[in-house]
Amino acid sequence: MHTISSHPQGVTLFGDPALKQRSAVIIDTHCHAGKGDGLTGPWNTDAPLHGYLRRCAAAGIRRSVVFPAFHSNYTLANREVARLVAARPDRLYGFAFVHPERDKGRVRSMVQEAVEAHGFVGIKVHRHDARITREVCETAREFSLPVLYDIAGEVSACELLAQEYPGVNFIIPHLGSFADDWTAQLALIDHLVRHPNMHADTAGVRRFDLLEQAVLRAGAHKLLFGSDGPWLHPAVELAKVQLLKLLPADEALVLGGNFMRLIGRVNARPAGWRAEFARRGR
Repeated sequence: MHTISSHPQGVTLFGDPALKQRSAVIIDTHCHAGKGDGLTGPWNTDAPLHGYLRRCAAAGIRRSVVFPAFHSNYTLANREVARLVAARPDRLYGFAFVHPERDKGRVRSMVQEAVEAHGFVGIKVHRHDARITREVCETAREFSLPVLYDIAGEVSACELLAQEYPGVNFIIPHLGSFADDWTAQLALIDHLVRHPNMHADTAGVRRFDLLEQAVLRAGAHKLLFGSDGPWLHPAVELAKVQLLKLLPADEALVLGGNFMRLIGRVNARPAGWRAEFARRGR
């Protein structure tokens, strides 16, 4: 049995005991939830959580990041996800989905509601909707939120994002390509190595050798466990990370520690935000 070790200089594992305790919990950082309003595929029709949460429980995955399925109105979709998060605050974190073009001019207000009213801790953007914009990045910077940006293989965008917004942490899902584009995934690893604010998740990555390369070259602090639930089985995706045979400290980073670090600077929620949310019936 081999063990992959990656301890780059300047990276501190668990700066305080509280973070160490929280990051011992396995966190799936990539899951869709709620109804979409399209009917062309599961991705814009329905993302039910009941079966997914049952599989997570069996696999020992205790917390998950959820965001809407594709939708024509992300304000409504984010509020539906907020209800799910409010019902299971011990189990779910919320990310606000925004459409960079359709929501132009209101991204900040959407994210402000998501953070201050719903307690969300990140932003989700998908290239199939539109390319990410300065408005999204500047909003993320203001609220100190990580951005989960599915680049759909457009790896060159990472260079510009890293240079223009060094204070924003980006998480690139699927190691850059859910379509199993080997060239895009290999190129993304170079960005993980060179840019401190570039990270990737493991959701749906089928080329195991590239996951190994990502850890060996960029370090375990640049990779986050994700499943792309509810449609991919979380236990299958978790097994890929476990089969990397990382040192315990590195595995803890991938399985939760990195996520806790990235949301550690999120602007504080106002006191009583959940009660106010329930009172308004939203």
